[in-house]
Amino acid sequence: MAQRYVRVKTTQGQTYYGLLRLDRSVQVLDAPPWLGGQTTDLELEPKSYQLLAPCAPSKIVAVGKNYAAHAAEMGGEIPTEPILFLKPPTAVTAHGMPIYYPEQSHRVDYEGELALVIGERAKNSTPEEAVRQIWGYTIANDVTARDLQKKDGQWTRAKGFDSFCPLGPWIVRELSAGAKLQTFMNEEEVPRQSTDLEEMVFTPEFIVSYISQVMTLSPGDVILTGTPEGVGPMQEGDRVRIEIEGIGHLENHVLVSM
Repeated sequence: MAQRYVRVKTTQGQTYYGLLRLDRSVQVLDAPPWLGGQTTDLELEPKSYQLLAPCAPSKIVAVGKNYAAHAAEMGGEIPTEPILFLKPPTAVTAHGMPIYYPEQSHRVDYEGELALVIGERAKNSTPEEAVRQIWGYTIANDVTARDLQKKDGQWTRAKGFDSFCPLGPWIVRELSAGAKLQTFMNEEEVPRQSTDLEEMVFTPEFIVSYISQVMTLSPGDVILTGTPEGVGPMQEGDRVRIEIEGIGHLENHVLVSM
């Protein structure tokens, strides 16, 4: 099994990066792993910590319509260049934590996605340089208030609510290009979304290179690579689970707004 890099908060309120062991204990690192963090002698027992989102990005850059079938279901053509938008860091929430349904919206959708974690400063990078600047991979849910997206004509409000970017549960360093992404609702056995990651219109390294021509990417920043066909609404009480082969699964439940 690939090493799983986590970010946790102890019962004493201390936050650490670490390596998750098979017995769910955590070997603490002395710094974020993409900044060269090394293992320490501190080990956390399974019940002594809370799993947080695996990084705390300065920004989250997302790509729209990066699967042809999803572009079609949204009523658009396949883009000739990546469509970029931002989600605020305050949207990030962890595996197992609630997605809060805002009172301003009457339709909130799940969007399962592969997320990239940037490991070093990237500015005006080539795709070849971007390969090494992608430090690792995790799972994201680009939660979207679909009615507000259509109403506003731009996406900031629809995608920016607190809890609208579940991320995790951990980061892995390697991932097969042919890995499958699937999204499940509640106890359903048939996935709502199912695709191979190689079906992306723009590859991860192209996306990172493209974004770096616009804005400097910093270590720990997160890139959402787009969602496949099959997006749909969530209701209060629903549980959404996104699985990516080689990573694991990200699961969150829906509650009314805070």
